[in-house]
Amino acid sequence: MSLKIRIQDDMKSAMRAREADRLSALRLLVAAIRQREIDERIELDDSGVITILEKLGKQRKDSLTQYAAAGRQDLAEREAFELTVLADYLPRPLSAEEINAAIQAAIAESGAASARDMGKVMALLKPRLAGRADVTAVSGAVKAALV
Repeated sequence: MSLKIRIQDDMKSAMRAREADRLSALRLLVAAIRQREIDERIELDDSGVITILEKLGKQRKDSLTQYAAAGRQDLAEREAFELTVLADYLPRPLSAEEINAAIQAAIAESGAASARDMGKVMALLKPRLAGRADVTAVSGAVKAALV
């Protein structure tokens, strides 16, 4: 079952169970998916949906910190709930050992020898680690491995 179909089925289940908060979060997600499909005139696959999930998750994290700093605990709790709903659909994050193994494999595969070859390594790693690891942290680890 594709991720998009699973999200739509969960939205229907939330409607039937009258879970208003969960339904609201899922509707926002479905709307973002549809908007991207309409804008680009494509049918999103799982990797495209994961990209949208990551983007929305990042927005929720930013909003959460801003609401908490402003003392709006009610809005911060809502953002935290939406973040947990979005996290349900993201793939399991990779452990540090798995990330390091992927980095070493990409370095060996690309034949990278110095920091100048970092682009080659990152080009291999981005599709492999999409949605499962923070790309900026991976970039730092690649840079450290190539020095």
